[in-house]
Amino acid sequence: MTKIKMCGLSRTEDIKFANMIMPEFVGFVFYEKSSRYVDPVTAAELRWELDYRIAAVGVFVDAPVSFAADLARREVIDAVQLHGSENNEYIAKLRSMVDVPIIQAFRVSSPYDIESAVISDADFILLDSGTGTGKTFDHSLIKGLNRPYFLAGGITPENVREAAEKLHPYAVDASSSLEIDGVKSFERMKAFAEAVRN
Repeated sequence: MTKIKMCGLSRTEDIKFANMIMPEFVGFVFYEKSSRYVDPVTAAELRWELDYRIAAVGVFVDAPVSFAADLARREVIDAVQLHGSENNEYIAKLRSMVDVPIIQAFRVSSPYDIESAVISDADFILLDSGTGTGKTFDHSLIKGLNRPYFLAGGITPENVREAAEKLHPYAVDASSSLEIDGVKSFERMKAFAEAVRN
């Protein structure tokens, strides 16, 4: 079954919602320019409250390798998601410092972007339309992709079921579509999970 990642959790209430819904992954955004940014201290507090069966993913944008590795070593996060211009050299350096799954995000607008994703040394790739644009990309570009991927970009409670059935991604990833007025909504999160699981 397609797994679920709910990204951009930043409040105690968000963690309570996640613990009730039990997605496989939640995301903490460590990019200061993001409206969903959490600092390492807050993330550690939230992680403490998170059900141990849910994996915490740290989302980074061109952060120092040591920063991501330190959060993983301290078990604030279970996996690292790279959303900037990081390359295979960066991934190799991170792997030499810590042993956690690595997800590399790619903005998809052409077949070339899929080709770049295929040669990534990350454990998983994440295919997105951009950085929180809330819009989908041309899913026909994924045809024939032969490695596990997270599907993001405009995935909502309303369209996730169709996307999962047609594309069979390893996981679906949502953030802004789970919110009302910029705040995570239990109803939206629950509807998203139910659409995938049903």
